[in-house]
Amino acid sequence: MRISPNIGHLISIFLLVVAVPCPAADRFRIDPDHSFAMFEYDHWGLSYQRGRFDRTSGFIELDMEAKSGSIDIEIEAGSISTGVGIFDKLLRSGDFFDTDNHPKTIFSSKRLVFDAEKLARVEGELTIKGITRATTLEITNFNCRFMIVYGKYACGANGLAKISRSEFNMGRYAPFVSDAVTLLITVEAIKE
Repeated sequence: MRISPNIGHLISIFLLVVAVPCPAADRFRIDPDHSFAMFEYDHWGLSYQRGRFDRTSGFIELDMEAKSGSIDIEIEAGSISTGVGIFDKLLRSGDFFDTDNHPKTIFSSKRLVFDAEKLARVEGELTIKGITRATTLEITNFNCRFMIVYGKYACGANGLAKISRSEFNMGRYAPFVSDAVTLLITVEAIKE
């Protein structure tokens, strides 16, 4: 059986299209010098107190064309810093982060939600003390650009989530110290 030249040409084009790989997501390594997590809570109705974690690492995969990607952020729980050494020690204890048994706090997501070209929110899971809860980060800032300092493309974002510390077995002193905590994550990541 002979294949007409037109059909043969169409088959060749089809095979060429099938063989061309789809563009993959870009992979970014989180820059630990420009990334950190903070938290804020109401202290006895007097003031909002804050603390931060000084060591953050992880990876982001981002496909801007498909408006998709994934995020894996690891926060070293023992790097907590409130500016008061005795309080930091208390927060590392079993009543709170239990850093001896749970050294990492992890946020992972495979669902990035865009509004046009801007990342609007990240729906994922937050794990603290081995307890995982669905958590959504509302993105307040998102930008990508070529960074001449690195000689590479980079992206950065700020996000926040409202969580209840009692859901992670850290409810000591509630309700005097609020159960509601605002988690703020600042991240910059450099394309590999």
